[in-house]
Amino acid sequence: MNAANLPCPLWRRLAALIYDLLIVVAIVMVVGLLCQLATGGRLIETGARTVVPLWYQWLQGVVVAAYFVASWRRGGQTVGMRPWRIRVSRDDGGTISLQQAVVRVLVAAAPMLLLALEPLLGLHATLWTVLGAWALWFAVALFDPRRRALHDLAADTELRRIE
Repeated sequence: MNAANLPCPLWRRLAALIYDLLIVVAIVMVVGLLCQLATGGRLIETGARTVVPLWYQWLQGVVVAAYFVASWRRGGQTVGMRPWRIRVSRDDGGTISLQQAVVRVLVAAAPMLLLALEPLLGLHATLWTVLGAWALWFAVALFDPRRRALHDLAADTELRRIE
C-alpha cells in the first residue's frame, strides 16, 4: 500500500491543526482590525462586563469557516496540511463537495457552541469543557480503521497522506 492510500495518523492531523491555528489567529486579527476601524474603535464595550457584539462573533466564525471550506475545496489542503503532506478527500480520493466541506467545518466547530455556557460555568471551566469536547471529537479517530474524526464521519471525508 503506498503512502497516498494510508490514513493520516492522529498526531499528524493535530500538528497540521496547530499550524492552521496560526493562520486562524492572523485572520481573526485582520477581521478584528477592520471591524475596529469600521466602528471607530467602539467594537467591544468594556466596563463591569465585556460585551462583544453577536454580529462580530458570527462574522469571525464565517470568515474562519470560509478559510477552511475554500482550502478544502481548492486542492484539499489548508496551509497547515501542506507541510505535513496530508489532504482531505472523499473515500475515492476525489475533492470533497461544497456540502461535505460545510458539514465538516460545522461539525468540527460545534464544540464552540459550548462557549455559551461561560456565564454559568465561568471562563476557565468553559474553556476546559470546549477542549474536552474537541478531545472526544478527535478521539474517535483512534478507534476508526480509516482514522476519521467525528467531523470526517459526519461529512463522509477522510484525511490521507500524500506523496
